[in-house]
Amino acid sequence: MKKRVLALFLASTMVLTGMVGCGNKSDGAAEETQESQDGEDAGDAEEAEESGDAVENKEATIEVPDEVTKGGELNIALTSSPKNLDPVKYTGTYEAQIIYQVCDTVVTYDKELQEILPSLATEWTISDDGMEYTFTIRDDVYFQPGEYQDGRLMTAEDVAYSMNRSATESAMNRLDMLDHAEAIDETHVKATMKAPSAVFLTALTNAGNAVVPKEEVEGWGDEFGNHLVGTGPYAMEKFELDQQASLVKNDKYFLGEPNLDKVNFKVITDQNQEANALRTGEVDIALQLTGETVKLIAEDENVNLLKRAGIQINYAYFNMVNGPTADPKVREALIMAVDYDELAAGVYQYGEGEGACLPLPKASWGYDESVEADVPAYDPEGAKKLLEEAGYGDGLTLNMYITNETFRQKASTILQSYWQMIGVDLEINTVEWGTFSETGAGGNADIFAMGWSWYPDPYFFFDKMFATSAIGTLGNGQGYSNAEVDKLLADALVETDQEKRAELYKQALKLITNDDPGIFYGNPAECLGINPKVQDFNQRADGTVKLFTAEENVWVVQ
Repeated sequence: MKKRVLALFLASTMVLTGMVGCGNKSDGAAEETQESQDGEDAGDAEEAEESGDAVENKEATIEVPDEVTKGGELNIALTSSPKNLDPVKYTGTYEAQIIYQVCDTVVTYDKELQEILPSLATEWTISDDGMEYTFTIRDDVYFQPGEYQDGRLMTAEDVAYSMNRSATESAMNRLDMLDHAEAIDETHVKATMKAPSAVFLTALTNAGNAVVPKEEVEGWGDEFGNHLVGTGPYAMEKFELDQQASLVKNDKYFLGEPNLDKVNFKVITDQNQEANALRTGEVDIALQLTGETVKLIAEDENVNLLKRAGIQINYAYFNMVNGPTADPKVREALIMAVDYDELAAGVYQYGEGEGACLPLPKASWGYDESVEADVPAYDPEGAKKLLEEAGYGDGLTLNMYITNETFRQKASTILQSYWQMIGVDLEINTVEWGTFSETGAGGNADIFAMGWSWYPDPYFFFDKMFATSAIGTLGNGQGYSNAEVDKLLADALVETDQEKRAELYKQALKLITNDDPGIFYGNPAECLGINPKVQDFNQRADGTVKLFTAEENVWVVQ
């Protein structure tokens, strides 16, 4: 047996609003690009172009002491309210940001998402057939005190328990490749796969696979997420739904003493209020900035804008099982009615993303530019004919569900305008994250718009969004199912050669694209605002916030 560490390629260049150049299924010819449009008025192209100029950040600086300042409080704004902080139940980045501070995973990524590093496990070996992973677990890690245990030593039993719990209960099927895990002794865990998996270690880095104590899980039952306990650098002090999560320093953290005394994640759903909270000092970090707030923060001399290429797609899913969009002609018509270039330009007016048209980020090594020609080109008249053939010549009404982010509101408004021109009335329902997640996962919407961000490995997009086994989760709430795609994804999961895996994923990408499952309009950048007094903070391409790792220990100048 030999030790293995997985490395992934990550594109880290800055992204700016770009044109897509998607082709046409019938003739493969790309439509001529057009001027950008305003997010509120599809006809006001000139105004949007002027307001969409790239913004430059004026770097804010402060006098930084030579030595780290211990103590202090850090306030971070979340744009939507976390629903449940139980790792196996979480479905959005809002929950993950908090879980990563309270809990640890067996292994972790470095800050550039290029190499898997030890965390609760110090090392691991893999059997020659790829079916068994054996982890050596640290013997100096303690859980935070909770209601049902007093801060006891974490053991291999806890790691095995948490793995098995995720494999059977995860809302997002995050460990669906695991058959079972067992503790060999106090410091060793053996994980047995259902089949060899090229992504098991990567999956273990996710917050949904964090290690938790069985006593707290069983003691709190469905309320465990509101009283989360883990081994992380900060312990949950209080969780107030729709308001904030308050964390305090864990003095017994195995990596050492966290620099901060307290961390508050505050829910501020209005983007303008979020930006103002940063500028006035109410919060120190404002996450997921979009729209005009990007410009406001970039131009404010007292705060800084951080921006880097993200590993994310923004999209609007079509219900593949129920309602009018279950008809392939309706889906194709909806796509043909949209000018992707203008849609992206209207959404990303301030350089906070680039246009796209495929269900995979361009930063992924499974991306295939040639498949862009398979996306139906902008043809409103052709779209009307397809709707008439589908029996909707007199028009139809569709319901779309979104959350409150500015760019999603812009995108839905632009789509509403496009589809109205072909006789489709779009009713936009803006709801909080919990309702959105339940509606999307349950297949109870004609269309639901969201973003998906994970790692560059296509598995974390395709297997979670398009595998038949993922139906019923938020990733595949639209009910997409294609036996050929399932076969390609299964083959890619056991293939160890990355070039061969990439070829299998490119074939899957083509099949998925030709099924017209949705509008995949953009690859957003990760944009956040930060007070210059926050030190040793590293922005990650996946948008994840980590305040204390082997590579960083965030502190605040007092």
